[in-house]
Amino acid sequence: MFLHTHPYPPFLFPEATKLIVGTLPPPRFTTGALLPGDVDFCYGSRDGQLWPILDRIFDLGLTFETTEKAVEERKRFLRDRKIAICDVVARARRDKIDASDLGMKDIELRDMIEYLEEYTRIRTILFTGGNSLNGPEYLFRKHLKAHGIALKPIVKEVPRIHEFKLGKQDRTLRTVSLTAPSGSANRALGSMTAYKERKAQDPTFTTIDFRVMQYRPFF
Repeated sequence: MFLHTHPYPPFLFPEATKLIVGTLPPPRFTTGALLPGDVDFCYGSRDGQLWPILDRIFDLGLTFETTEKAVEERKRFLRDRKIAICDVVARARRDKIDASDLGMKDIELRDMIEYLEEYTRIRTILFTGGNSLNGPEYLFRKHLKAHGIALKPIVKEVPRIHEFKLGKQDRTLRTVSLTAPSGSANRALGSMTAYKERKAQDPTFTTIDFRVMQYRPFF
C-alpha cells in the first residue's frame, strides 16, 4: 500500500484574502519522480489545468517547466493577488498508485480551522472540486462537522456557494466549489447545461474555455 503524503507545506501568508483548497497532487510529486513540464509546486502537474486557467485569466505568461523560475512566478502571482493555497489532505493510503480522490483511504486531514483562525484576512475559500466522495468540499465539510460547524447554502447551482462562521472570531467565510481543473472532471462538465449551451453556440468552445469563464469572477 502506498502512503501518499502531501509534498508541499501550506502556502499561507498574513495578507491572504482567498484560499485555494484541493486534496493531493499526483503521487509522483510525493516520490519526486516529476515529468518534463511538471512544476515543483502546488497544482504543478503538467496535466493539471489550474495554472493554465489562471495564466489565461491574468495574462501571466507563465513558464511551464521544472525550474525554480516557474515556481517563483507562481508564488509571486499568489502573493500579488493575496491568494493562499492549503490543500485539505495531509496524507492518505492507496492500494493503487494514482491521483483519484476516490482511491484515498485512511485519510488524514490538515487542521484547516487552525489555519483559518491564524490567517484572519481570509474570507473566501475556493475548492478545486465539489462534494463528491473524498472531494475537497466533501472533506472540508467533514472537518467542519468535527468542530460543530455546518455550511449554509447561498447558491445551489455550480459553482455552489456556501457560508459558515468561525465561532471564536464570529467571522463569516464564503466557500466556492469550482469545477475541478482536471481532465477527469471533463465528463461531468460536458453534461452541464451551461457548457452544452455554449458549445452549441460555438463548436470551438472547450472545457478550458468554460473553466476560464467560471473561475474568472472568483479570482
